[in-house]
Amino acid sequence: MTRFDTGCACCRDDFYDYEEWLMKNVHVVDHPLVQHKLTLMRDKDCSTQKFRRLLNEIGMLLCYEVTRELPVEAVKIETPIAEMHAPKLSGKKLVFAPILRSGMGFLDGMLELVPSARVAHIGLYRDPQTLQAVQYYFKAPQDVAERLVILIDPMLATGNSACAAMELLKKKGVKDIRFVCLLAAPEGIEKLRCAHPDVRIWTAAIDSHLNEHGYIVPGLGDAGDRMYGTK
Repeated sequence: MTRFDTGCACCRDDFYDYEEWLMKNVHVVDHPLVQHKLTLMRDKDCSTQKFRRLLNEIGMLLCYEVTRELPVEAVKIETPIAEMHAPKLSGKKLVFAPILRSGMGFLDGMLELVPSARVAHIGLYRDPQTLQAVQYYFKAPQDVAERLVILIDPMLATGNSACAAMELLKKKGVKDIRFVCLLAAPEGIEKLRCAHPDVRIWTAAIDSHLNEHGYIVPGLGDAGDRMYGTK
């Protein structure tokens, strides 16, 4: 991974091993099924229908990983054979927060696993000139601050949209955020880690770099366009 000069305090030379710090809260999900489906999605000849289905399937697989440490409590139940104490999810239901529009591609697969989860919608688009995130919509459960929020977006490219979404959530009082993406660029990881070092990241792959247009290389193109067939 390349070191980039972001100018933030955590990037000083006197900080212990920078790359180790950068990757401290980054989890690459290298499960064979995830990697296989990702390869199929990268192919430029992958159809819109197939791309959408694969994104949904990978979203479900990534959800297994990001929810691995959810708290549980023992509850008393009775099986057809005997009484027992068994683990059950405890605390308030979690919140899935897709960044519109491409984040919606993950949502159905995740809700298949956690159908009781709440959903927050975060509408952001990337200004083509500045590459900065512009907000156009945000709606979350009233008690979102009391819940674990899993922020979802297929691409972590510049990191601007992810950081903007996290700022919106934190302004609502959210303290526990996890970020899930399909692909990440080193630049996006660095931006997010420097701005929000408390947020853990789950991704299927870390690619080489961003091109001059802010797209991940080799990447898979614009996830939203490929999912909805708009280009």
